[in-house]
This record gives sequence, structure tokens and C-alpha cells, in this order.
Amino acid sequence: MNVGFVSTRLAGVDGVSLEVAKLVTILREMGHESFYCAGELDPVTPPARLVPEMHFTHPEAKRLHDEAFSTANPPARLFRDLYASADYLRGELEAFVEQYNIDLLISQNANAIPMNIALGVAITELAKRTRIKVICHSHDFYWERTRFINNGIQSLLDEAFPPKLETVRHMVISTLMQQRLYAWRGIPALYMPNIFDYENPPPPPDEYALTFRAELGLNDADLIVLQPTRVIRRKVIEKAIELMRKLNDPRLIFLVTGYEGDEPGGYGTWLKEEAERAGIRYRFIADYIGAERGERNGHRVYTLWDIYPHAHIATYPSDYEGFGNAMLEMIYFRKPFITHTYPVYVADIKSRGIKAVEYHYDLTPDVIAQTRRLIDDAALRDAWVENNYRVATENYSYRVARRVLEEALRRFDDPF
Repeated sequence: MNVGFVSTRLAGVDGVSLEVAKLVTILREMGHESFYCAGELDPVTPPARLVPEMHFTHPEAKRLHDEAFSTANPPARLFRDLYASADYLRGELEAFVEQYNIDLLISQNANAIPMNIALGVAITELAKRTRIKVICHSHDFYWERTRFINNGIQSLLDEAFPPKLETVRHMVISTLMQQRLYAWRGIPALYMPNIFDYENPPPPPDEYALTFRAELGLNDADLIVLQPTRVIRRKVIEKAIELMRKLNDPRLIFLVTGYEGDEPGGYGTWLKEEAERAGIRYRFIADYIGAERGERNGHRVYTLWDIYPHAHIATYPSDYEGFGNAMLEMIYFRKPFITHTYPVYVADIKSRGIKAVEYHYDLTPDVIAQTRRLIDDAALRDAWVENNYRVATENYSYRVARRVLEEALRRFDDPF
């Protein structure tokens, strides 16, 4: 089949874009071709259609979003504008389907989080009008985010986020989402965890990757504590800063790899102020990170794969994650980590046998002691990372995803 992936963006290193790239590889191995349609695309992608109006930062999409979630009584004009925008985007989707002879659309979070409301409506209307097969692959639902609670478009959200239609099937990335979707909307969904290619371990760092420390002015004695995530509030990066302060170990340097900008506010600036007040060694290195190697602002650019081998340990202090893509990367690169016990970690990761230093909101003296032991005990680190790699291979590998995709396709043959 020709499979079309649709999202607000399919670019960069956010979790959705990374998971889509993995699914493209698996679908190719299954004999299917993949195509992209989104508001932002990387320079190198499968054949694609770029529609800037699909991006959540497009001025019209942002205006509609801000109006919809600022009041419980929006003006009638908002709905007229929403449907006008949705009609335009539906036309673009129809052109995408025709251009690449698409047999199946996979909506990547576009019908789960209403960052671009009109796009979710457009996909729903396309499914209604053309009867094209659609899989909604949802990574996090709007009702899990407090900023979407106050709205005046609930009937529209009920219709399209996600849609309950005869030609639409659903995949979600946690068993908690699976349970809640069925309980609240009566929609059955397959559990498709985040995945990694554990059957093929990463190669050792090459000469380019080995220049990373020198590029940042670090030496071999520096122990890197890696925070490999975007700079957004739900990542609770200030807890990792607190951890560094309490460890009070001059060997450690805290590196934050991700960029800021997906959410309003000055979270990144505040974090840097917190790090200064804590007196820790730290760097925010988003300017050194890219989807591909290259140069930027007079220095080298590295991929996350180049950086992981240099890390000593990693931190994952999020209070909410749809699943935990960065955690799977830590496991793939055999890095031990400290994590907050967010709900999906407890339900779908810890329960499978993953080992980590865990804390629940408070960095107690026991948590600090466990972390110090992890930093200094090479045998413990080795035991944990090998255990984690084995567990992840059994539960979050490409082989697992292939089985879920095969079942999702088979379900189109079942009655709705």
C-alpha cells in the first residue's frame, strides 16, 4: 500500500517525528511505501507535500487555537473560521491522496492534541466524505492537558479528537490511554508503545562523534549528566537541577540537549537562572544538536546519537509523558538513568522490569544516595543497562511494532 502520514510537523527530534521515522522503516520492510504531509518537513524525507497551514505555529492556526481555549463562550465567528480553515486543509489532504495514490492515512497526533484544530477536523471530514482508511496514532490526548480544559468547542473536540468512524482505527502509546479512550469514548484502540531498533545495537562512536567533548570544551574526566529532551514545563527539568545541586559533585556537568519554543513563556530562561542559583556546572546545548550533522554559528552540529555515548548517566524528571521516547534512547545506548515515577512509566515500563533510580516528586536523601552509588559503581551500571536492554528488546522493539501494525491493518476487515 501507499501510506500517508499526516501531522502538524514531521521534522526535527520531537517524539512524534522520531516515531514516524521508525514506522516508515517497518512499513518498508512489510512492503509498503510511505509519504508525508505536514506543516514542517526535514530537508530529507519520504516523498512529501508541505502545507504550511498545517503547522500549529501558523498564524491562522494559532489564532483559532488561542480563541478556542481562552473562553467557554467563543463567538460564532470562530466556528465559521474553523470550518473554513478545515475545508482548505481537507482540499490539501485530498490533493495529497491523489498526488501519491494514498491507500491509508495515519494521523500522527493530529486527532489527539488540538494544537491545529482545523487539521483534526479536516482529517475527520476527509474520512467521512471519501471513506479512506485512517489510523489515528495518538501520543497524548487533550484531556490529559490542563490548558485544554477551558474551551468553548467541546462538541467539536468530541467529534474529531479523536473521531469515532467506521473507516477509522486507533493506536495509542500506553495502556492507560487505551483504557481511558475506551472508558470515556467507547473507542477500542491497539497498544503501540514507543519503539527502538533493539535488534540492531548502535555502532561505536566514529571520529566525528568523538570530537563532541572538545567542541564543548570538556575533558575526559568530566562526567556528563544528560537531559535529552525539549525544554518544556512538563519535563520538570528544575528537578534535575535540584538533583545536581544535592549531589554537589564537581566531576558532573549537566547538559540539556533540547530546544525551547513549543510552548509560550520563559521556561528556558528561568531554568538557566535556577541553574545559576544552584551553582552547578551546566550547558544548554540545543544549538549544537540537529537532525543531521553539520555546522551552525561557527561550530559543529551533532545528532543525539553522537552525544549519547559520552553520557555517564541521564535524567528523566518529567511529571507527564505519553510514553517516554527519550527513555528508550537511554536504554538503547545503555545509559543508566534517574526518573520520576510518572504514570505511564509505572504502568508500562517499570512493570516490565526496567531498573532505574526512581523518585516520586521528592529527591529524598535515599534517592541522592542511590544516585551517588550509580555514578560510582560501574558494576551496578552495567547490570542495570544490560537488564534494561533485554527487557526493551522484548517489549519495545521493531518486532513488537510490526505485530501491532499487522493487527491494525487486519482490523479494517472487521465490522465496526
